Amino acid sequence: MDFMKMMKQAKQLQEKMGSLQEAFANIETEGSSGGGMVKITIAGKGEIRGIKIDPSLLKEEEAEILEDLIIAAHNEARIKAETLMQEKTQELMGGMGLPAGMKMPF
Repeated sequence: MDFMKMMKQAKQLQEKMGSLQEAFANIETEGSSGGGMVKITIAGKGEIRGIKIDPSLLKEEEAEILEDLIIAAHNEARIKAETLMQEKTQELMGGMGLPAGMKMPF
């Protein structure tokens, strides 16, 4: 592989990664906990876009359970978003001839 071809591929990869990161910011994933009693929707970078709580959990004595369920739902949504980003990155890098397992810094 000559140097110019390698530089061209690197530039293409950089452009595609920029586009992927922009698109990823708009992707939403949902996590749930408590058998679906708490649901959280997050954007690709982790910001919470929505929370749905089953009314049965809105009791003072259930506050600690509700707090734990919110955290669990958020964590599930975040993991889904991270997994989706990894999959999209692997697809993008598949044709670039880079070593398997190479991670991009972002």
